[in-house]
Parts: sequence; C-alpha cells; structure tokens
Amino acid sequence: MAIYTGKQYEKNYKRLKNLSEDQLKEMHEITKKAIARYKGNASELETALGMFYFGHHVGWKVLVMMHSKKTIRKYEDILQINIREYFEQEGPSWERSLGYKWAKKIGEFWKIVSGDIKDEKINKKEIGS
Repeated sequence: MAIYTGKQYEKNYKRLKNLSEDQLKEMHEITKKAIARYKGNASELETALGMFYFGHHVGWKVLVMMHSKKTIRKYEDILQINIREYFEQEGPSWERSLGYKWAKKIGEFWKIVSGDIKDEKINKKEIGS
C-alpha cells in the first residue's frame, strides 16, 4: 500500500465527487437501514458499505470490474440498491482504476469483467494515481 501526499493527493482529492445535501441524506438513510436490517458476518456489511461510499467516486463500471457478479448481488441485497441505477457509469475518479483504464483502452469491458480476456499484469482491483 502506498499513500499519496502533496500534488498527487491534491489532484486526487479535487476530482472526488461532491455530493449534494439530499444525496448525503439519502446515503445516510440507506446506511442506517442496511445496518438495522443486517444479520450475518459483519465484515460483509462493512465491505458493502465501503463499496457504497466508493461507488460515487468511481462509478458502477469500476465496481463490477472489482467484484464478482455474486458479490455485487450480495452487496446490492444488503444495501437494497441496484448499483447500475444508483451510481453513474463512470464517477469522477474512474481513471484511477487501472483495470478499468485497461478495459477502456482495448474496448472489451464485458469480456474482461467476465474473465474471457485476462492479462496477468493487470490487477482489476488496483487503484493508481
């Protein structure tokens, strides 16, 4: 793990999504309901909430790049949302996803997501500058 500071941190920070007051209230309500409803392994709830907060910044395409269909469905059930309806395709920080940048470059997003196209050098979960 590396931590950015200085100019790269500032650049990354500036491109994060700014949510409206209504969006923040909605997120808070979804979070509260998910926590109140949930029964099971707490780490799954915690990870679903992390994906929920991260999704605004990177968009649903990065999320499906990072998680399996089964995991996405599980998190959607926990949160009671559909990520394709709730998040934009690409959030303002999508370019930080090395796997998604690679997919856009070769133009085979769904084949990469499904695993039909693989490149051992590309980590679909890696976040860069």
